[in-house]
Amino acid sequence: CAQVMWNTAVHAEFIHDHADYGFEVAGSRFNWRTIKDKRDAYVRRLNEIYENNVNKAHIDIIRGYGRFTADPEPTIEVNGKRYTAPHILIATGGQPSVPPESEIPGASLGITSDGFFDLEELPRRSVVVGAGYIAVEMAGILSTLGSESSLLIRHDKVL
Repeated sequence: CAQVMWNTAVHAEFIHDHADYGFEVAGSRFNWRTIKDKRDAYVRRLNEIYENNVNKAHIDIIRGYGRFTADPEPTIEVNGKRYTAPHILIATGGQPSVPPESEIPGASLGITSDGFFDLEELPRRSVVVGAGYIAVEMAGILSTLGSESSLLIRHDKVL
């Protein structure tokens, strides 16, 4: 959950500024493993709450690739099976993509924004590619927590 990591970075900034407000904080250190474990547990707990709420509302979750059919009633086909219901919600999801090595040498060495949450330790140095809010947020979080971070912006033409 990006919000947990953002809050972690905010706390790091507060600690950094404590001396300006008369607080003496000696020897404060950040432990990536602690926040990762707590964040992962928080996300698991949220997912369980969401799943329980869906079950209590008697909503069926059908996982797979789906498409609406031309049937007169609202119908969706998922993995070859048809479902009809008065209300159908398609949660499209999404997955980040990594460009091929032929396009950007070394691209396979990187991680996507999803991989950020799998990091077992804070990287000493990091490069974030992109200029969207997620990229800017990730670069800010990494930098604030102690990773020497750079933000690269991609574009199609040389300026």
